[in-house]
Amino acid sequence: MIAALAALALLSLAAAIFLGVADIPMGDVAAVLTGAGSAEARLIILDIRLPRIATGILAGIHFSLAGYLLQTITRNPLADPSLMGVSQGATLSVTIFLLFTVYIFEPGSNTLAELPVAWLPAAGLAGGLLAGGVIYLLAFRLGLSALRITLCGVAVGAVLHAVAIGLIAGWGSARIEIILEWLSGSLYARSWDHALFLLPFTIACLAMLPVIHRPLMLLQFDAPVARSFGLGYRRQFSIVLIVSCALAASAVGAVGPIVFVGLIVPHLARFLAGRNFRLSLVLTIVLGAVIVTLGDLIGRLLGQAEEIPIGVVTAVFGVPLLLALLRKTM
Repeated sequence: MIAALAALALLSLAAAIFLGVADIPMGDVAAVLTGAGSAEARLIILDIRLPRIATGILAGIHFSLAGYLLQTITRNPLADPSLMGVSQGATLSVTIFLLFTVYIFEPGSNTLAELPVAWLPAAGLAGGLLAGGVIYLLAFRLGLSALRITLCGVAVGAVLHAVAIGLIAGWGSARIEIILEWLSGSLYARSWDHALFLLPFTIACLAMLPVIHRPLMLLQFDAPVARSFGLGYRRQFSIVLIVSCALAASAVGAVGPIVFVGLIVPHLARFLAGRNFRLSLVLTIVLGAVIVTLGDLIGRLLGQAEEIPIGVVTAVFGVPLLLALLRKTM
């Protein structure tokens, strides 16, 4: 299975590199990858396609792994980054950033300079982490548990989403196109800067997996059962929650809230891996990268110049896939 999945990942990567709106012969693409090729082909492949593919792969890993961790510790099969209010917090912070003119003083000048749109990932990350922190503190005060985390996440997320929608309705006319593009989840115009923004979070969180592997297995059970195996339940629950929030917030900040990836990919991984917990974790990481890569490719090819945002693609294909998985497992 691992070999088949590795082959699928390589095929999806190759398809994303060789296919696109711009019709570049395969020979020219291969030439660019070997360090040659025309200037136009190099621009399209190296500065447009490859950065968005790299960003999509990292974002797919983040969303799917965050969903897997949240579903495990909350024991809620419907958990995804929106459960913790991370997506809604990032949405609200990006909405505020885009709607209200943000200025800084230039050194040695009395004029005001507008902050660049390149700050959007940082704004989304800050909002997502802040929302996750608020929900954690609320649940902690009420007695940290999977159910309380879920209820606090749903409640706070609903409030943040309502505030964001209200701001868009009241003040969103000037920048509504940028906001809607971000809200739909999109890899359009993503550059190497976005990939480099995500990479440290990817490395750090993947490095944590061997550390939290055993606690994560025990967190599938109720707190008394987990404690009977010697697990520091609250501490380990908090660590896994922080890792999942960091993954989700960074991904939402970079590409927007791509729906269904964090929800469906963990279910698909568990279906393929059966009772093998370690294998399901590996499959979640690989499938997250593959599905986002293929979803973005489908959106590019179907939409052509007016490409379809990947969030729309994952929603359209995610619903029937989820229903099919439910029929197989229930």
